[in-house]
Amino acid sequence: MPVRTTPATHRLCAALLAALAAPALPAMAQEAGSKDAKPTVKTLDQVTVTGSRIKRVEIEQALPITSITKQEIDAQGITSAEQLLMYLNIASNGSDNLASNAGIVQDTLRGDNGVSGANLRGQGSDATLVLLNGRRVATHGLKGRAVDLNSIPFAAIERVEVLRDGASAIYGTDAIGGVINFITKRDYQGAQVTGFVDVTEAGGGNVYRSSLLFGHGDLDKDGWNAFGTVSVKRNTILRGDDRDFSNSFQPERGLSPDTRGTPFATVFSLGTSGVGSTSLLKGGVFEPGNATRLTAVNIYNLPGAEGCEAAGPNMGPYAYRSWNSLSSKYACAWDYPAAAVIQQPVDSVDFIGRATFRIGEQHEAYVELTGSKVKVAKTFEPNQISSSTSTAATSLGPTTWYPLNATTKATYDKVYNALAAYFGAGQLNYGAPIAYRWRCMACGPRQIETTTDSYRFVAGIGGMLGDWTYDVGLSRASSKSESILGTGFHYTDALKAALGSGLINPFLAPGQAQSAEAMAALDAASAAGVKLYGGESIVTELDASVSGELGFFTLPGGSIAMAAGIDLRREEYKFDGDQRTDKRAVFNAPFDDANALGDVSRDIKAAYVEFNLPVFKNFDLNLAGRYDDYSGFGSTTNPKVSFRYKPFDSLLFRGAYSTGFKVPNFNQLYNGISEVQYTGQDLADPATCPSGKANPSVAGCEIIRPVELFGGNPQLAPEESTQKSFGLVYSPMDRFNIALDWWEIERTNTIRAAARDVLITYYDEFEANWIRDASGEVVAIDRRYINSGGSLTRGIELDANFNGELAGGRWNINLNGSYLNMFKTKALETLPYSSNLIGKYVRYYNLPIRWKHTLSFNWTREAWSHTFTQIHRDGYYDEPAASFPSYIPDGWNPRVEGYTTYNYNVTWTGIERLKLGFGIKNLFNQDPPFTAHQNDFAAGAGWEPRIADPRGRAYTFLVEYDLW
Repeated sequence: MPVRTTPATHRLCAALLAALAAPALPAMAQEAGSKDAKPTVKTLDQVTVTGSRIKRVEIEQALPITSITKQEIDAQGITSAEQLLMYLNIASNGSDNLASNAGIVQDTLRGDNGVSGANLRGQGSDATLVLLNGRRVATHGLKGRAVDLNSIPFAAIERVEVLRDGASAIYGTDAIGGVINFITKRDYQGAQVTGFVDVTEAGGGNVYRSSLLFGHGDLDKDGWNAFGTVSVKRNTILRGDDRDFSNSFQPERGLSPDTRGTPFATVFSLGTSGVGSTSLLKGGVFEPGNATRLTAVNIYNLPGAEGCEAAGPNMGPYAYRSWNSLSSKYACAWDYPAAAVIQQPVDSVDFIGRATFRIGEQHEAYVELTGSKVKVAKTFEPNQISSSTSTAATSLGPTTWYPLNATTKATYDKVYNALAAYFGAGQLNYGAPIAYRWRCMACGPRQIETTTDSYRFVAGIGGMLGDWTYDVGLSRASSKSESILGTGFHYTDALKAALGSGLINPFLAPGQAQSAEAMAALDAASAAGVKLYGGESIVTELDASVSGELGFFTLPGGSIAMAAGIDLRREEYKFDGDQRTDKRAVFNAPFDDANALGDVSRDIKAAYVEFNLPVFKNFDLNLAGRYDDYSGFGSTTNPKVSFRYKPFDSLLFRGAYSTGFKVPNFNQLYNGISEVQYTGQDLADPATCPSGKANPSVAGCEIIRPVELFGGNPQLAPEESTQKSFGLVYSPMDRFNIALDWWEIERTNTIRAAARDVLITYYDEFEANWIRDASGEVVAIDRRYINSGGSLTRGIELDANFNGELAGGRWNINLNGSYLNMFKTKALETLPYSSNLIGKYVRYYNLPIRWKHTLSFNWTREAWSHTFTQIHRDGYYDEPAASFPSYIPDGWNPRVEGYTTYNYNVTWTGIERLKLGFGIKNLFNQDPPFTAHQNDFAAGAGWEPRIADPRGRAYTFLVEYDLW
């Protein structure tokens, strides 16, 4: 399928590649000055912006580039690439960190076990290009959709450069939101050990890191240098019940857990006829004087009983009004978000080594090897055991109901007597098994352990050919992942047998434990160690580039500079799925055999050219274009035009226009069909209820819970984009400068799983996506990937610096901010854009808050350096509670407050070869602001992990010592 490009795009790039490149190429070997002269232009993939972030020389580039040095990273107590992205204001508030994807996530993110992504300007981690020393790295092995930042050798980072603009004209696919380039040391002599700890005051979520850096050889004297660094890091687990704000029992504010599966089981009725009527509760019960049939009852919540809170930790009454379920008036609920993990434990080891060899005076050969092993344990609350007359994967069915026998009689009679005392024995069916919903605490928390082994090898040569620089490199990178089941998973048949025998007791009073026989049965049924799935992503690349001046052709502003390059790349991916020979079912285990892929691959051939035209002394024009040819897709051509105009020494204007593209990943193309059960209670059949919102009191708007079908679509076309930017830099004095950059990104032909709300709103167009059985009931919704609609995003970025002298030292104030003033989407290409979503809650993806900033004050004197930082994130309007508008809690507030924290850090270098650092993060121990979004639909309950750090106040300690 060819990539769609406009005729204007073709004409512009044809002019660049043909008319301009042809006369330039012969000049590459010509002399344009002395052999010691340095080129005045560098290709974007060789950008080497140096110095502190946004100093004058940096912000006067034609394109907005942010450079963060190792010193600045250390001063903020940042220990990982994920933490750095949370700190940057250009990074979006998406589900890209380990806290926001720890629990329930959107369907297309399932399987991203332990992945941290880079997401610039709200375009997604799969539309932000991540480079390591200017070259691509492999995407994560499980999904193949984005680079995992946990695999970046962060301890060896010299600086991080962020290109805040689209860059498909140089880099090709994925560079829509921007480019983030992690740059490590290039050579080193000596040995250095580093230790770092980041411990929380409240406990949990600690970070420990140590590294060793060593190197030898002087390039100038010895003609070679080799160095290596090894780093070991551990992030410890942070559980929801370690923090008071992780509390979903706040129904008066619109937040309550939608579960009746409790550590002390809730008794259920499952219908007035058939197998459901054979349970203890028959088809339900009626309380005295009330005609409402009750189908879920917990004996601790009956009138006169002790109350749900007495039934066990994290238990409370089910908020039946909030969930519009009067039949569950006497049910109990369990705060499963509080029992979940809100920050995953991560263990990692990474290595980078590089050797450089001087060849004569003008050339250097180099080899580079990076490798990492990352282990992540994604932990969920214990399994819910649900009674059901169906064969749904999340339920175990009537053979597991609690029976009446010699083992169970005492407990059975306790439950029966409590129910009979209030409802009357005539409404019960003594002797029939008890249908229930229960959290199997004795089963242990569910855990999926993922190990990812990554490496990248680069061999290259570069140097000078006359006055032209060149670089040629061959690289191969791989990310191989494997997920296995940990605790909390059991073979279905063995678990059903243990439950159905009555050996396992779901009605234990607080403080009671399962019998030794019950625990032995659970241990025998354990599926710990079973491989869930595995995958590998590989990229092999040959690239070559040259840059220099066209000395034979000048403009009034000076000589034309040129850069050109080629990129030959193969991308490969495979996903194992379920490779077990023993295919015994494991209850609630998320096997993904439907998406198993053999070795799939594609070849990419690309060429680009870039010209810097000094039209006048104070006006430069930059033209760039890239041609990509994808096997299986066709070709695309993308141009970029930028300018830099400096009418006065103190004032500079800059701007750019470019097009971009993003090809579908292998999962989006080739995944099989998988089924996910819809668990909410807010969905109705749009054929009979046009709003699609469930309301049992309205005919045709009854609750439906179909399965949703997800999978690949080989007919997908690439996404396309246009990027625009315009900015100014004002520097009236050495002590002050300010940069303002306006930007806009429009994406079309967006690749996404068919959005449920789109399928509802445009039901007539998508009627075939609603799959029905013979009786006309909706049993499934087809939500496989489609090209549909687009998005329009606009914003302004600010960076200001003010510095001076104070008390014998130097001070600097920096304000870096991002103002988002437009985020609109449309479901179909033919539709107008939606209303502006800025400042409104959006599930799963980017939360489009209007303003965020980092304000820092730094003072340095002799061996001391102090940094005080304020980090702010704007508030927004929450999504309505689950039952709105039928029931509005008295304490519900639609406005979520802003989130502001303060950090302090001091470093001391008063002893030769020694650096000490101490810091306090979240100085005033600010809790995340309350939000009422339900944990059933996104990670977090009572707080928003895309905005806030759940760790609270933390203390950092850094020791860095040069051995020689």
